[in-house]
Amino acid sequence: MNESLQADLANVGDRYRAEMISFCQRLVQTPSLPGQEGDVARLVALEMEGLGYDEVRTDSWGNVVGLLRGQGTGRSVMFNGHMDHVDPGNAREWPYPPYGGEIHDGRLWGRGAADMKGPLAAMIHAGGILAREDMRPPGDLYVAAVVQEEVGGLGTQKLLQTVRADLAVVGEASSNQLARGHRGRIELVARVRGRSVHASVPHEGVNPHAVLARFVQRLETLELAQDKTFGASTVAPTLYLTDQQSSNVLPGEARLHLDWRNIPGETPDHVLSQLRPLLEECVAEVEGSEGELVLHTHDLCTYTGQSESLPAVFPSFGLEADHPLVRNGQRILASALSRPVDVVIWRFATDGGHLMAAGVPTIGFGPAEAHLLHTVGENVPVEMLVEGLMGYTALALELGEEEN
Repeated sequence: MNESLQADLANVGDRYRAEMISFCQRLVQTPSLPGQEGDVARLVALEMEGLGYDEVRTDSWGNVVGLLRGQGTGRSVMFNGHMDHVDPGNAREWPYPPYGGEIHDGRLWGRGAADMKGPLAAMIHAGGILAREDMRPPGDLYVAAVVQEEVGGLGTQKLLQTVRADLAVVGEASSNQLARGHRGRIELVARVRGRSVHASVPHEGVNPHAVLARFVQRLETLELAQDKTFGASTVAPTLYLTDQQSSNVLPGEARLHLDWRNIPGETPDHVLSQLRPLLEECVAEVEGSEGELVLHTHDLCTYTGQSESLPAVFPSFGLEADHPLVRNGQRILASALSRPVDVVIWRFATDGGHLMAAGVPTIGFGPAEAHLLHTVGENVPVEMLVEGLMGYTALALELGEEEN
């Protein structure tokens, strides 16, 4: 990065911070649970239009995409961020209103502030800086605000059918370091059927709890795959559901949801092949029971009315530490931010897995702190947002340059 451009970027934070922060507050103040992102999508489209993007469109699935045309000599880049957020839970447990978007102690608070309306606001305004300052990227820049990431990544998967960039940057929380991969996420369901009877005569029925109790205990005996970079795969029982609401009845069916975090190279079929024999052993020990293990499927509907059944799978991915995209991204960010930039591994799954599975080399950079995601203390430091704005602007300007 030349000294003149570096000096220009040093002034970006002061010149554009107020409007970017104001936009982020409006995003946080607008609820957008999965399937209900329409109001936020309209805010995003209006903001992109006002910032001077060359094109702004909303596809049939509800994704909003802004385009800044490049000089035509470089590779295209996609900034990818999602508009949906998880449920805020009990508002009384929050230190500040979850949809308040209030700023206290230098932090912007609220559901979605970190995951990921803060990074999304910085991405969108980075494109706005290029448009208003007439700084064209080497190749086209797409800024994509996608739907339903929190429930499996439907938006990005559908977006990739019509918009394909050469490179991508996912804006999930990385504390403004550079992320090069993560384990994947596979959600499975162990379903066991027994025979329902009155709880006063349990010997006349077949209790599915007896099977799943054995199954949960034996999960601890699995030899899980290991990776020197990503650590071990993990499996965690999460939801437990039955077909009964009465406490004096043995259920006829019980369902256990499992959250499996898989290292790169470990496929859903491989995971199923490990777990199915374990469940079959437990079923065989409880006479009269039946069981099956399947991938969980989400039946999703977007705010535009589009429907899809989607397996609950986020692919894992990992770029090598010396991959050109990793090296270039680290160099660009370190120069623009005037500090060392670490290369990290995300501990959670992102839409980066879907992008990489589609053949789009992807890195991560996000102005938010991972330990605050999905908590009642979710917030994002304002100064981190401003630094993120500078980082995205630099990546937009240089990442698409042809390699020497």
